[in-house]
Amino acid sequence: MTDLLLDQTGDLKITNGDFEIGYSDNQHQEHILLANKGEFKEFPELGVGLNRMLSDDDYMPFLIDAKKNLEYDGMKINNVKFEENGNLNIDGYYK
Repeated sequence: MTDLLLDQTGDLKITNGDFEIGYSDNQHQEHILLANKGEFKEFPELGVGLNRMLSDDDYMPFLIDAKKNLEYDGMKINNVKFEENGNLNIDGYYK
């Protein structure tokens, strides 16, 4: 998906005085994973709340919620899992 891009601080990315547009799927996934429910006013049920998972020993509900939310956003998800090195692996694509 092509959309406006954000920089590392979350501000609009500007190049040569103009908004930068580019591949934004990973950016959308990151926002859904970080947002808590209710932060997207148009879609109040969207959001996983990654910060809540960090203080919990059971991460399986987080993975289930992440899969549901990403599917709600239009992705076809094959699998969501944590790798041995601790990275979150999202195996899927936007339809």
